Amino acid sequence: MNTIGKSERTSQNRIIKLFQTELGYEYLGDWQDQERTQPVEEQLLFKFLTQNQGYSNVLANKAIHAFTQAVNNLSEGLYEANKKVYKLLRYGVTVKEELGKPNETVWLIDWKEIENNDFAIAEEVTVQGNHDKRPDIVIYINGIAIGVIELKRSKVGVEEGIRQNLDNQKPEFIQKFYTTMQLVMAGNDTQGIRYGTIKTTEKYYLKWKEISAKEYDYVLDKHVVQLCNKERILELINDFVVFDKGTKKLARPNQYFGVKAAQENIASRTGGVIWMSQGSGKSLVMVWLAKWIRENVKDSRVLIITDREELDEQIEKLFVGVDEGIFRTKSGRELIQVLNEKKHSLIGSLVHKFGRKSEEGDFDSFIAEVKSNIATDFKAKGDVYVFVDECHRTQSGKLHDAMKMILPDSMFIGFTGTPLLKKDKQKSIEVFGPYIGTPYKFDEAVEDGVVLDLLYEARDVAQFVTDQDKIDEWFNTKTKGLTDVAKVELKRKWGTMQKVLGSKSRLAKIVNDIVHDFDTKPRLYTGEGNAMLVSGSIYQACKYYELFQSAGFKECAIITSYEPHHADIKGEETGEGSLTDRLLKYEVYTEMLNGKSAEQFEKEVKAKFINEPNRMKLLIVVDKLLTGFDAPSATYLYIDKKMQDHGLFQAICRVNRVDSEDKEYGYIIDYKDLFKSLERSIQDYTSEVFDGFDEADVQGLLKDRHEESKDRLETSLERVRAICEPVHPKDEPNFIRYFCGNPENSYDLKTNEEKRLTLYKAVVSLIRAYSNVANEMNALGYTDVQAEKIKDEVKFYSDLRDTIKRASGDHLDLKRFEPGMRQLMDRYIDASSSQKLSDFENESLTDLIVNLTSEPQAEYGSSKKQEAVAETIENNVRKVINEEAQTNPKYYEKLSQLLDEIIELRRSETLAYEAYLKEIKELAAKASRRSESNSYPKSIDTRAKQALYDNLNQEEGLANTLHLVIEDNKLDGWRDGGIKEKKLMLAVNTVIDDPDKTLELMDIIKAQNEY
Repeated sequence: MNTIGKSERTSQNRIIKLFQTELGYEYLGDWQDQERTQPVEEQLLFKFLTQNQGYSNVLANKAIHAFTQAVNNLSEGLYEANKKVYKLLRYGVTVKEELGKPNETVWLIDWKEIENNDFAIAEEVTVQGNHDKRPDIVIYINGIAIGVIELKRSKVGVEEGIRQNLDNQKPEFIQKFYTTMQLVMAGNDTQGIRYGTIKTTEKYYLKWKEISAKEYDYVLDKHVVQLCNKERILELINDFVVFDKGTKKLARPNQYFGVKAAQENIASRTGGVIWMSQGSGKSLVMVWLAKWIRENVKDSRVLIITDREELDEQIEKLFVGVDEGIFRTKSGRELIQVLNEKKHSLIGSLVHKFGRKSEEGDFDSFIAEVKSNIATDFKAKGDVYVFVDECHRTQSGKLHDAMKMILPDSMFIGFTGTPLLKKDKQKSIEVFGPYIGTPYKFDEAVEDGVVLDLLYEARDVAQFVTDQDKIDEWFNTKTKGLTDVAKVELKRKWGTMQKVLGSKSRLAKIVNDIVHDFDTKPRLYTGEGNAMLVSGSIYQACKYYELFQSAGFKECAIITSYEPHHADIKGEETGEGSLTDRLLKYEVYTEMLNGKSAEQFEKEVKAKFINEPNRMKLLIVVDKLLTGFDAPSATYLYIDKKMQDHGLFQAICRVNRVDSEDKEYGYIIDYKDLFKSLERSIQDYTSEVFDGFDEADVQGLLKDRHEESKDRLETSLERVRAICEPVHPKDEPNFIRYFCGNPENSYDLKTNEEKRLTLYKAVVSLIRAYSNVANEMNALGYTDVQAEKIKDEVKFYSDLRDTIKRASGDHLDLKRFEPGMRQLMDRYIDASSSQKLSDFENESLTDLIVNLTSEPQAEYGSSKKQEAVAETIENNVRKVINEEAQTNPKYYEKLSQLLDEIIELRRSETLAYEAYLKEIKELAAKASRRSESNSYPKSIDTRAKQALYDNLNQEEGLANTLHLVIEDNKLDGWRDGGIKEKKLMLAVNTVIDDPDKTLELMDIIKAQNEY
């Protein structure tokens, strides 16, 4: 009997039996010949309420009446009806037995005693509607239909079942039947279950991922058992549903297991960090975990601290969406007041940005405000749990210390969308503890379809000087009268401007590039998608904006932390006849805002970018919107700014959000040769490098870090003291005399120049060493008095450096040179049109960097520096070559030699970036066998034949003969190590007539999927 592609009836019979035998559900029968109009079996619900729950008949009937009224009311549409029904299921139905009696809550589901509920299934449930439909399996709890499964035969995709569910929810069919639905599923034997809830679109149906201790013949059975066992199905409905701005959502597996792991930490009161890759629903995890704590931990309160307005607002809406209230505090003072009283159990606190100067909040001001409002007898009421968003940020350590002082007994949980890197990882682990659960990484999120993969393209806009003599002449004229130190500073500034900002010509070429992409690239020319351009500075962003406007590309805007204020233009006029940086920013912004506040303008632009991509095609940004900004429409990210680590990864994730079907990838266009940094970032976000380290090791590391930092600070301080030692008494005139001589005498200034340069360099080192530990002086072993003394001393030397610079004329006021240098750049530096250095065609970043296996990682805290980042991809390709060599030793031997040559070339720095990218791309393609070689004869047209040909001294006829012999003599299951394999080996030997060569070839033949 043929069991391949068997009918769905066979699968349905097996699943119905599984529900009964393994899951303990009652079978209500085949209801094909009965007709229903609503999803509630009133007699079954009445029986549960009176017999299992002990409610009176009157209360039970009143509760059923109130419930079915909500179930059958579709006047506001399915979403609102389902939301109201969910509220009654989740929080009970409030009714009175009779007038004058108090209100009572009737629970339609017993959430606490699982076995007290009646779990049942029915099949072929015929439901009346505008057009009748018949779902395959309906899951009932206490007579309420809460789940539905559409089954398909093995060779028919689950997508058909999903579409059937979506059809059924339309008004034309049986929409009313879905007002009570929580789990809406489709499945077959080969793909298993895909689950969603009401109105979930096809692309958001999810596959459950969980290891099972029991082996099942069919993945469908495993998924049914995992999703529909009594405890799990009640838990999903009770703890993992949210109504979010018109969309009902259920937890994805990564969210579910993240919350479950955190619940265990809460039970043992162990803090830690929850890491879920960008775009995988971290804020929902916060919501579900906070709700669970509030309902399951006695006297609990939850405080969520974020420095992103979007998240603060989003969290409030999510709580309100499931009938919970979160109180959003507006200041540090209000936070203390709220903690001091028991009125609110869910509290949000936004660390406000200070003067919009930074993408991060102004933690210092927030902490100072909180501390200044604490009374001496202050004690927060209740058991407070603190969630800190984006805990990888440097500032989170400061915040944690301050909050720990206010809430000494609280448990802290950090949330991040990126792993903890370099200095962050040590501090964050010290602050919050190790990872909670399993980090949900970028490659896994891509594989699950939660986010999109990314395609990368490097472009180069070369700049060249058109008249070096004119530039030299300008410098000689403008720098007359400057000290040598000031001249060096101006030249350094010139070099930085050339490298970082680029000429107007270069920016214009990039603008032309982007406008061309909008005319030709998928999603951009249709207006379905839009783009972001990351600029290196606010000044450069303004120049870009001007150029786009001049090019007639009006649907763009700048979003940065800058807000024009009349104070910005005070003292900026130099009389040079051109605009300084600050004047240009002020003018461009003022014109763009057109009378609106920057805040209002930003709000409107963001809304348009997300909802009307064709009317807001491009956002020019510097730091803002590169974290926490979710816009599914964003498809292209143009990068013209040096970036790395967290910043780079979070930026590229702006374009990985799932949108309509025509968005298959996010696209990264790189004008800054960032591939190697990007490669490292993606590795970090997919590797195991930071998982599972021992707490004792971490403590040792932190001790080392503190000792090292203290040593660096004290060494820097001693050095500056030694430089200033000869000055007596230590007052301003003596310091000036020592470091400058007579400031009006150019010979004295030149003679003492070396002393001054030594001082400047030493003070810069001291300031850097102090800045790194300024917030941890106590942890380094200093008392408050000692810490204050060091702070004063560092300020003294910093002020001294500034004084000496001004007294000697070494201080350079760059403002008056700025306009002239910019004109010089625009006049004498030209740029060629962009040249594509490399794109990886259909090779996505995860394919290229991750799926060719991951790089060997250095142990956490290892003092050895890893080799150049470029070696990551070389290691990946090498590993693939080694693993694949079995299939064709000769072919991979050649590849291995080629890889060695490329590595040697790169190491000797004879290979330019463009050539390196090109060659490594070609090698990766060959290693992953994705490119067909043209070097084979026409008849050698399969990989198996190519392997034979390569390993038979490239004898075409012999390879083809042997291929036919293998095809004729291989039996089913021939790789048995026994008679079947021996039979094939003898047949091969009749062609080869060399037993040793035959044995060698048999290993290669066994490695071919084709045979």
